[in-house]
Amino acid sequence: DFEASFIRLIDKVTNGSRIEINQTGTTLYYQPGLLYGGSLEHDCSPSRGIGYYLESLLCLAPFMKHPLKIVLRGVTNDQVDPSVDVLKATALPLLKKFGIDGESLDIKINRRGMPPKGGGEILFACPVRKVLQPVQFTDPGKIKRIRGTAYSVRVSPQMANRMVESARGILNKFLPDIYIYTDHMKGVSSGKSPGFGMCLTAETINGTILSAELASNPQGQGAAVLPEELGQNCAKLLLEEVYRGGCVDSTNQSLALLLMTLGQRDVSKVLLGPLSPYTIEFLRHLRSFFQIMFKIETKTPEEEHVGGEKVLMTCVGIGFCNLSKTIR
Repeated sequence: DFEASFIRLIDKVTNGSRIEINQTGTTLYYQPGLLYGGSLEHDCSPSRGIGYYLESLLCLAPFMKHPLKIVLRGVTNDQVDPSVDVLKATALPLLKKFGIDGESLDIKINRRGMPPKGGGEILFACPVRKVLQPVQFTDPGKIKRIRGTAYSVRVSPQMANRMVESARGILNKFLPDIYIYTDHMKGVSSGKSPGFGMCLTAETINGTILSAELASNPQGQGAAVLPEELGQNCAKLLLEEVYRGGCVDSTNQSLALLLMTLGQRDVSKVLLGPLSPYTIEFLRHLRSFFQIMFKIETKTPEEEHVGGEKVLMTCVGIGFCNLSKTIR
């Protein structure tokens, strides 16, 4: 059902797409149309998070004909997909590095929704760009501060404070500048299911943002999670992400590589941590769609003096240009 919902979403943002699915639902024939954009609304399937749909929109939105303003409804935070908080904290600054910025680039969380029933709502807006600028992003820099959000819906507001305390217990050993907001939504804006969770981001002096997140088990599934444990585990996940390092965190590796591919006919470089399995598969798709190969150099921890093995990805963009002109 969530894949069917995704196809409907793609149909809404494009004009003239042709989609045929066979009787058993195992073959999909898709003929792409033009990226149209505009003001839209979409109800996402509650079996996957809004992040699942938003990740794809982040790839497509800069190349629409009209600036995209879309309201997505469903599950804002779950255990499978990147949450809306993480995408807001990490993907938007990444888009800005490629020259996609302006006041209209925003992700706004109107309501939170936890699985299984959802009930969250977000607004995603993105301006249109004709071309992307190449990036040279090879020095992540040192970490200067950690920010985060501990959210709780339809449970005691104390849950958020307990998560913050346990996370700070670990992170304060490394860094003094830590601020974790507590976000307790009430009434309509708290969605339909109870739950709590945490999203942490570490920011460096050069503007790299690394993130980690955890959410509680959905109502009626699995054992109950203590907020203290969740806070500690989330802090440890953030430290692991810092150890992996790179200029883009593991959630957004594929988005960065796509934007580099679509850039001007110029060299783009980015330093990444170890490539995730998803990114490796994504590179194969880039090769088959754009006939583009990345130059991959591994940097050992001895050269860099920090963390795990890093990978320097270099490519020359294909010079993609957004050709859709608005007829006045």
